[in-house]
Amino acid sequence: MEDVVIQWQEKVSLKDPILVEGLPGVGNVGKLAADYLKDAVKGLPLATIYSKYLPPQVYVNEDGTIRLVSHELYYARGARARERDLLILVGDYQGLSPEGQYELTDRVLKAARELGVRELYTLAGFAQGHMVDAPRVLGAASSPARVEAMKALGVVFSRTDPGGGLLGASGLFLGLGRLYGMESVCLMGETSGYFVDPRGAEAVLKVLSRVLQRELDLSALEGKAREIDRIAAKFREMEGKSPTELPQAREDLGYIG
Repeated sequence: MEDVVIQWQEKVSLKDPILVEGLPGVGNVGKLAADYLKDAVKGLPLATIYSKYLPPQVYVNEDGTIRLVSHELYYARGARARERDLLILVGDYQGLSPEGQYELTDRVLKAARELGVRELYTLAGFAQGHMVDAPRVLGAASSPARVEAMKALGVVFSRTDPGGGLLGASGLFLGLGRLYGMESVCLMGETSGYFVDPRGAEAVLKVLSRVLQRELDLSALEGKAREIDRIAAKFREMEGKSPTELPQAREDLGYIG
């Protein structure tokens, strides 16, 4: 097996497509948001990406069949004149090693460039280490023009907020994408970092929907958020306790997408 294998389901021609990436990470904010976006726009399977750089694992489906862990690339055509076509990258895991994540990211970007992508958005979480009632969306971008455009949508940019670095796929897509001449933005929804966070994903999607000029029904995320709120209430009861009594987020969660 090659290090990275891309199996294409079909050949498509896209209209000035935008790439959106959302892989598992902090609070699974990026994965939740990308999966939700894929379903909301009725994304169609375009390619499945297998790699030695992903965990040596298969998933067992409810009917007993298995599938190898992978990344999936979907596409959705714009339904209106103002809507551009979309490519959406989702997946089970990020790469196991820095070398693997570089290779996976590079292969996706090369494929995206061949499909006409000039602009990309990565979705991620930003762990604050405490409960967040009204998550902001923090950002990083490839150019001052993109920073200003995102600020106009309420995205917060600060050297002290993102902590000066972005690790993992969400950051790497920005850095390597720039080498391919792509404009790029990372949107990070604030989250506690303790558990899967639909509210952080919802905050990110509200911004992204305005960027993409697509209306998204986020009511299903609201339902999931209410379930998490019940868990969050228990964490709030614990916030007055000593640090050793609290569930601990990983030290690096503050800036890994």
